[in-house]
Amino acid sequence: MNIEYMCMNANLGIPKFETFEEERQDRKKRLAAAFRLFGKFGYDEGFAGHISCRDPEFHDQFWLNPFGKHFSQIKVSDLILVNHEGKLLSEDRGINSLINRTAISVHVEIHEARPDIVAACHCHTVHGRAFSSLGRQLDPITQDSCVFYDDHVVFNDFNGVVLDSSEGVRVANALGTKKAIILQNHGLFTVGQTIDAAAYWFIALERACQGQLLADAACAGRGKNEQPIKIPHDCAKSTGEFIGSPFAGWLNFQPMYEMIVAENPDMLE
Repeated sequence: MNIEYMCMNANLGIPKFETFEEERQDRKKRLAAAFRLFGKFGYDEGFAGHISCRDPEFHDQFWLNPFGKHFSQIKVSDLILVNHEGKLLSEDRGINSLINRTAISVHVEIHEARPDIVAACHCHTVHGRAFSSLGRQLDPITQDSCVFYDDHVVFNDFNGVVLDSSEGVRVANALGTKKAIILQNHGLFTVGQTIDAAAYWFIALERACQGQLLADAACAGRGKNEQPIKIPHDCAKSTGEFIGSPFAGWLNFQPMYEMIVAENPDMLE
């Protein structure tokens, strides 16, 4: 049984495209939507944060946000195309085409290590940063947090701002085949086989960190060495497999995409 079982009257599936150009435009629209959602949810922190999306035709190239552009203002036309050497391949628009060196250093290595993924997300969110300082994984304390049960890791070797590819290699090695990594003292990072899934996993991970912090704080406030009640292993594992599949990630993003397009039709320009 999988997530498709929940929809009783339709055959659902991730869209297929007849041409690379059609798929490219769809990915760029969804990438712009992910940035608008991140802006709406307050995931911005100055110029920090980036989402990358692999080009469907040229797999050593990916679309990225221009350095310094606020998430809430990004349009399809603002996205820049770079290769794995960090060379700008799209139109050079001067200050509107600046490339984030940190994004290149990490995202290139992630995309090279994980040919199965299409997109990767990283931001310095409030709850993600707070939880990352604890140097621990999330507990399976809610159905939603089971999405990450046995499918996320902690990278516990913070070395400051990432400026070269060696750090990206280490992060990619730590991530392995998982969908998410908590960068200790830094923030959150998710990947997905679609931009939809990668973005939804990031939103879900930030919320899971918030939930964990609230539950831990509530227990500490009650005293008596109380701990949040954890979902048993077998149940957490099966729940995670059901709601944590690539299709489930894509499907969960669809209502958000519809909402943000309706609120921000200009993002498709």
